[in-house]
Amino acid sequence: MNLFLKFFFILPIAFCILQFGAKSAPNVLFIAVDDLNDWVGFMGGYSGQVKTPNLDRLAKMGTAFTNAHTASPVCCPSRVAVLSGQLPTTSGIYSNRHWWKPNVPELVTIPAHFRNNGYKTVGAGKIFHHTEGNNPPESWDDFQALEFHDDTFARTRRDQYPFIPDQDAPKGFPFSGIELYSNEVDWAGLDKPESDFDDARAAQYGIDFLNSHRGSPFFLACGFFRPHMPWYFPKKYLDLYPLDEIEVPADLPEDLDDVPEAGKQLAMKKHVDLKKVRDAGKWATAIQHYLASISFMDAQLGQLLETLEKSPHAADTVIVLWSDHGWHLGEKQHWHKRTLWEETTRVPLIVVSPHLGESNQVCAQPTSLLDLFPTLIELCGLPVVADQAMDGVSLVPWLLYPAKHRTRNAVTVHELQHMSVRSNQYRYIRYIDGSEELYDLWGDPNEWDNLIGDPSFEPIRKDLSAELPTQFAPSAKSYTQFEFDPRPYTWTDKKTGAVVSGSR
Repeated sequence: MNLFLKFFFILPIAFCILQFGAKSAPNVLFIAVDDLNDWVGFMGGYSGQVKTPNLDRLAKMGTAFTNAHTASPVCCPSRVAVLSGQLPTTSGIYSNRHWWKPNVPELVTIPAHFRNNGYKTVGAGKIFHHTEGNNPPESWDDFQALEFHDDTFARTRRDQYPFIPDQDAPKGFPFSGIELYSNEVDWAGLDKPESDFDDARAAQYGIDFLNSHRGSPFFLACGFFRPHMPWYFPKKYLDLYPLDEIEVPADLPEDLDDVPEAGKQLAMKKHVDLKKVRDAGKWATAIQHYLASISFMDAQLGQLLETLEKSPHAADTVIVLWSDHGWHLGEKQHWHKRTLWEETTRVPLIVVSPHLGESNQVCAQPTSLLDLFPTLIELCGLPVVADQAMDGVSLVPWLLYPAKHRTRNAVTVHELQHMSVRSNQYRYIRYIDGSEELYDLWGDPNEWDNLIGDPSFEPIRKDLSAELPTQFAPSAKSYTQFEFDPRPYTWTDKKTGAVVSGSR
């Protein structure tokens, strides 16, 4: 790029940042969604019609990143990656069995960084992983925890849910009519007021805050639990999806024939549940409830957005929305998350900045959720986090020029050294044993034809494989290696006796 072109590109960015900096620091509305794949209207992942008017409206308010991917296909490591800007290979947080704070106590997360820089930080619902010990109070001025009013009976482990009361399963459980791998795995439209559901409570917290807060800039986080299981919601949302209109994923029985053994093992981990659902003739019914869960969550989002738009904060609030990872509903013979294929890695990501970029923009460049932290730092004029490497890049250039070519692709890490890279056109996967997959998503959107071994694609395989991490942080200690006391919010290493505090 010659000097003139560099100046032509940099000048509008500098102008917008200076213009933004001339105003008071912008607020942030930070919205997290759980287990939402690309079955969203503006993403087109579902072959039928999914009703997400508020997600689609939010996408039109700013920039929708339609080729965005998670850093890890399971809750805890994905959320730690988003909130720290680090891949699991950098932080060492690879699984749901890892508490991040006692393992990397020096790690600075998004809410902590905003709080350290003068923001009022508040939140509700699921932002970090939802089991106790993952959300240190020191990150927040105030936080309304997820209390599991929807399925109290399923939260029986006292080490993970110390404040959730014991409750017997309700009459008629499981409502799906199928006993699956845990009490959490169920679905039904419930006959109770919409305001009593956990996601409605999280939205109401945000609504109340937006209506009452004045003064200092704020960072407001709202974490929606649906469409995470159980798929419970008010019955009326089922009416949006008549059962005879449900479309199930295309089924290729021999789909895994060209997948290496390591990939087959990931696919088969929850295949028994998929088989039970299919054998019971309830595949379409399950999908109907997943879709209804999405629309229920979307309705709560709509109320939150409407409140913001009517509030005095509307003109100076950055909005970001993201999902921690996707979900398989039969694709690749799988029923769950925890794979490296498109259904699990591709997620909604929307950024709305009132002073930067245009509305109704679409960026199809490969994007990572790791990019959120550096993006918010730049949009809000915060200092970079000292001595903390970040594996993402700011998305500000793509808010200004969504079609700008991106040379860095999206990397996803699952467990220790199962990894994938997603470019504009291709997905490359390499498992810990060195076995590989390569797919052309333009010609093969279902990822049915593994191109590994085809010499004409060897240059692509070589280029993508070069983007995988080569250094791997040691796996963090399991939560079983600590004694956690939730009231002072401390972790004590059982071996060394070292104590880490997360209290405010």
